Amino acid sequence: MRSPLLLLHIIAGTLGMLSGFVAVFLRKGSRRHGIAGKVFVITMLTLSATGVYLAIMKSQPGNVLGGALTFYLVATAWMTARRRDGEPGIFDWGALLVVLGITAVELTWGLEAAMSPTGLKYHYPPGPYFIFGFVAALAVVGDVRMLVHRGFAGTHRIARHLWRMCFALFIAAASIFLARQQVFPAFLRETGVLIFLSFLPLALLIFWLIRVRFANAYKKAHPEAARVRVMGSLDALRP
Repeated sequence: MRSPLLLLHIIAGTLGMLSGFVAVFLRKGSRRHGIAGKVFVITMLTLSATGVYLAIMKSQPGNVLGGALTFYLVATAWMTARRRDGEPGIFDWGALLVVLGITAVELTWGLEAAMSPTGLKYHYPPGPYFIFGFVAALAVVGDVRMLVHRGFAGTHRIARHLWRMCFALFIAAASIFLARQQVFPAFLRETGVLIFLSFLPLALLIFWLIRVRFANAYKKAHPEAARVRVMGSLDALRP
């Protein structure tokens, strides 16, 4: 039973990473970007769901958290782009409860790993727990702000969509290139190509958030033109 799921997990991860990189580099709002984005969402949800199941079967609690966080990021980013009005609903309240739980467990296990005689918790050092716990905490803050303000619009909505998708892409890329370097040729490991590909999504995340920030400044200077551009981009992002 695990073998077909593992094969599906590998295929979904490969397609998710490839479609994610394609979507990031394509012009935002284009038809091709929308198609690549849909493939990314489907494959990443499949990747994370099968990853959680396999991690449970293999008794790997740390990977359960990683898969759950990835699923949450992709699902909430997809919902952000899907709803034209940005009005939150029951899905968003449920997602907040999920990410609150992920944050609490990540930070707790990070502290337990730091205080452990071996420096490990479920075979992981405190670093990964604290990093993913911090990301989950940022997501909690974003969710609370969205619920308090009853949704996001304009550049805030685009930024929310982008950072969650890009970080999910980082998780997929790091899981392939960084965590499994031994399956790649030696020259890729020695030249640092695998490390570059692992962290490229984070560099793209910073680039797009800066660009969105400039778009926000442009919106203040030219509100009507910016509104047309933002709405066109969001329409293309919708599945």
